[in-house]
Amino acid sequence: MTGAWRKTLLLARMVKIEHSVFALPFAYLGMLWAAGGWPGWRIFLALTVAMVAVRSFAMAVNRLVDLPFDARNPRTGTRPLVTGELGRGETGLFILACALVFTAACALLNPLCLMLAPFALVWSALYSFTKRITLLCHFFLGSVLGLAPLAGWLAVTPLLTLPAVLLGIGVVFWVGGFDILYACQDADFDRREGLHSLPAALGLPTSLALSTFSHVVAGLMFLLAGWAAGAGLVYTGCALAVWVVLLAEHRLISAEDLSRVNLAFFTMNGFVAVFLFAGAVVDTVL
Repeated sequence: MTGAWRKTLLLARMVKIEHSVFALPFAYLGMLWAAGGWPGWRIFLALTVAMVAVRSFAMAVNRLVDLPFDARNPRTGTRPLVTGELGRGETGLFILACALVFTAACALLNPLCLMLAPFALVWSALYSFTKRITLLCHFFLGSVLGLAPLAGWLAVTPLLTLPAVLLGIGVVFWVGGFDILYACQDADFDRREGLHSLPAALGLPTSLALSTFSHVVAGLMFLLAGWAAGAGLVYTGCALAVWVVLLAEHRLISAEDLSRVNLAFFTMNGFVAVFLFAGAVVDTVL
């Protein structure tokens, strides 16, 4: 059991399970707005399992596909697949298990979610290859996480409406913006390896400006989504606070000093999704 528990912890570390906080609250937000309140435990639990499973699937695929690059990048040298603590076969089995769990959870939601499950798996896996072909890889990652509010909405009703779409667009630009920030750390490495990223191609100052612009758009979309959904003042206040936080994080980072990227990327961005969902919950209760 000790060995099995250690492998479980290594798998959780490999996929950074704690970063589910980025997408999961947006799925809950879509679910809450679609249902006009609490949708019941079946939908909530099945959606939670589906979201954690598909995110773990995507992260594991990314780690496996990017293993040759991670092994040469000093920043990623301690990842379990690089160190050999996890093997390729174990990771492959984990990917398969996540895909099966995700599909089963979608089946528990409704027939439309089950029908769309293969698309979601393929789309989430494709991100791992986009850095090899396009500078827009950051926004492709955003489109993967942008499926979260749409998934939450479709878990309740088979019809997408304007609030879900606006929320999804907001997530695309939010994720794209902070992924550009994160990629600034690897600009030199990406150039040497022939990988595509905005920091590698355009330099840090231009990339930081594009990241800021992306977060301006994201903040606007979050506000418009709330307006379209008929959200109350609490959500609106939270959305405005999120917008301020998104712009404030850019004051922590400059082309000359990237030392606080992790603070901006992990701490401040983790706050965004949770705070928006909390505002929507309070509005619903009130």
